[in-house]
Amino acid sequence: MDPAPLFADVADGPADGAAWWVTARDDLRLRVGLWNREAPKGTVLIFPGRTEYVEKYGRAARALARCGYASLAIDWRGQGLADRLLDDVMSGHVHHFPDYQYDVAAMTETAARLDLPRPWYLLAHSMGGCIGLRAVMDGLDVQGCAFSSPMWGIKMAEALRPVAWWLAWGSHQVGLSHRYAPGTTADHYVLTEPFETNKLTGDRDMWQYMARQLGAHPELGLGGPSLRWLYEALRETRALAQRPSPDLPCLTILGTDEDIVDVPRVTDRMARWPRGHLEMVQGGRHETLMEGEATQARLFGLLCDFFERSREKDAVAVS
Repeated sequence: MDPAPLFADVADGPADGAAWWVTARDDLRLRVGLWNREAPKGTVLIFPGRTEYVEKYGRAARALARCGYASLAIDWRGQGLADRLLDDVMSGHVHHFPDYQYDVAAMTETAARLDLPRPWYLLAHSMGGCIGLRAVMDGLDVQGCAFSSPMWGIKMAEALRPVAWWLAWGSHQVGLSHRYAPGTTADHYVLTEPFETNKLTGDRDMWQYMARQLGAHPELGLGGPSLRWLYEALRETRALAQRPSPDLPCLTILGTDEDIVDVPRVTDRMARWPRGHLEMVQGGRHETLMEGEATQARLFGLLCDFFERSREKDAVAVS
């Protein structure tokens, strides 16, 4: 584990932040970032979404630190400061979706090596929710799992879904799977979409927080997904939908104005999660944990209460 950069100037996390380079089993270099290492209540493993990076969770780590938790976040392969997978470094790409589980293993091995406070918990957002769902199904060593707008399906018109499958599969057959998915480019969404029409957050301060990070450190940025990523994501979400939910306390947070992930996939999953609870956020967009201050305070309070309850052997998500 060699020290890695952590851009504390834009992360706005707890003062003791640190980062390291770690290596996945297939030799890709990843980055992990840690805050509040001496926390008394345990450690939250943060699984970011597509296009995201460690610094984006600095304020989340600050909120979790106030509740007594450490936070360990990761740059997945192909994004943040981790190794990119194509010559076009702005393309969000993965060769096989289960490859992300190598990154999960590297992250948990690092947490063990650092002897981070236990118990451990999972907080996973969007694409991280898809990675996290497979991880907990496969026995991830956490006491409870929380998801924010999890990508258990991708929202698209039903008439377009067969077209997306065909296009994503066909591009691989003819050697074009590195091309951007239709409607996306090399530009980062936060730097090109006007705040007024964005699908992520209704809070201007949090929108500017993300924009400042990418403006100061453009090397963190990522554009649209490749056709290969799209095909792999469609395959993975379909495969996971066929599997039962694990016997683990679960809290999922979803906005009523969600417009990126497939809402029915989330509601269906949570309806059959034995110790699960779905918390709907009125007016919340995709970044439910990055809405206004009052919403953030309520949701992080709910998360911390959930983690505390998850310590109990027969815990349910909420009372």
